[in-house]
Amino acid sequence: MPQILDGNRIRDQIKNECQSRVEELTARHRPPGLAVVLVGHNPASEIYVRNKVRTSHELGIASETITPPENSTTEELLAIVGDLNRRPDIDGILVQMPLPAHIDAKRVLLAVSPDKDVDGLHPCNAGNLVQGRPGPRPCTPAGIIELLKRYHISIAGKRAVVVGRSDLVGKPAALLLLQENATVTVCHSKTPDLAAVCREAEILIAAIGRPAIITADYIRPGATVIDVGMNRLDERSDVERIFPPGRPGSAEKQAAFDRKGTLLLGDVHPLDVAERAGAYTPVPGGVGPLTIAMLMINTIDSAERHLGVC
Repeated sequence: MPQILDGNRIRDQIKNECQSRVEELTARHRPPGLAVVLVGHNPASEIYVRNKVRTSHELGIASETITPPENSTTEELLAIVGDLNRRPDIDGILVQMPLPAHIDAKRVLLAVSPDKDVDGLHPCNAGNLVQGRPGPRPCTPAGIIELLKRYHISIAGKRAVVVGRSDLVGKPAALLLLQENATVTVCHSKTPDLAAVCREAEILIAAIGRPAIITADYIRPGATVIDVGMNRLDERSDVERIFPPGRPGSAEKQAAFDRKGTLLLGDVHPLDVAERAGAYTPVPGGVGPLTIAMLMINTIDSAERHLGVC
């Protein structure tokens, strides 16, 4: 049986470790401060922000959510970010993506002070990552590395394949794996014979944003498979295509869809990965919980730097 890499368990470990750091900062100075900017009313973004704010409050981090209206201009948003940059009680600024189409997202993200960029997306912090210098790391890739280490899955000398080249996950994940001495291949939509490349991976990271696209043909037997995807199926025909009648496990997936009217899937086929992998992350409950945990670490790290504790 493959090992299921439980992100919730690792998240709870990290939260317990963070608790004492927050308590010490609060007792000696002040609590770490996190500001989240949420523009408009994107339902998925609102859920993500609620989870981040709830976790902050559980740890004692001072968190506030700023909610400018959907019709806010780029200049108005830049003014909000500028004010947060100047506030000494704010250690981390997170601009929740995606922003409305009329807003220049690159200008807004670039306006966040690098020392308050707890998403690790500012070019200065991206450059630090490339050069292996200290700085905040993008939360999801950092969470992947943390998960592998805490499950004692060796990285050094392993062949790793990352499917997806986004600035948020794919590229930084590849760089972090390189820093851990893996041999890394990054794949994308133009990669020929993607399945064959993926089959070479001892560590396979799927971050392409297509439900169940990584099937058995992509998975080397015994590989460690990390599924970053979060895809929601709302049509029963899609569920039946991915989970055809008669296959073991399909009936349960179809029944789950019928109960909820929707089904959450990663980029990796959940039945195939359970049959072929040596270890894998489930969806939900795998990488997702670690993204928020690493955001908390980045915020606490930033507060310690600002307060001269580290």
